[in-house]
Amino acid sequence: MKKCIILANGFPPSKNTVKFLQGKGYKTLLCADGGANSAKTLDLIPEYIIGDLDSIRPDVYEYYSDKCDIIKINRQNDTDVEKCLKFVIKKKYDQVVLLGATGDRLDHSFCNLGIVLKYFRKIQVMIIHQRSLLCAYTGDIILTTIPKEIISLYGFDSKTRVKSSGLKYPLKNIALPFGLKESTSNIAVSNKVQLQIKGGIIFVIRDFDLLKKHDLI
Repeated sequence: MKKCIILANGFPPSKNTVKFLQGKGYKTLLCADGGANSAKTLDLIPEYIIGDLDSIRPDVYEYYSDKCDIIKINRQNDTDVEKCLKFVIKKKYDQVVLLGATGDRLDHSFCNLGIVLKYFRKIQVMIIHQRSLLCAYTGDIILTTIPKEIISLYGFDSKTRVKSSGLKYPLKNIALPFGLKESTSNIAVSNKVQLQIKGGIIFVIRDFDLLKKHDLI
């Protein structure tokens, strides 16, 4: 399985988070345009910087000019993160962890959450923001969990239904339409949580630090 990291131009992760992921097989680091500014601050060398290059600082561009491939794509019908995703899809990557996906602009944060859904059928995209790990799922899923772990689930329409076992507050073939109903701060009661997701996709948000501690990533 080919794995990579895309560093976007939002709130930067810790260097420890990047190094941890690289140790778990996410060897390739790409920066989406201004994500390169964060990479330089963290003293990281990406393999690629991709985007329309309107956010990367001139000094950062110069610093990386002979250290990695810088690919300018002027196309404006997709974001710099999408440009990176299309690039890694062509390179046959299977999994992406998106860092720096959230920041001080809510529209950018919302767009990056939507990208997880938009590319769901083409590549698995996960988002890490500080202590939170967001993944998208459909079908029959088994999560290895820690008893008392907090798990939150979010759907998007009334057609998507979820049935669960292993949660304190079970989901009994119910819909979790955005803005109407959700399962925030549910709790695992065993070492496994089973989900049956029919009719669509849901987000599951878990504690990244806890998963690291128990080697579940």
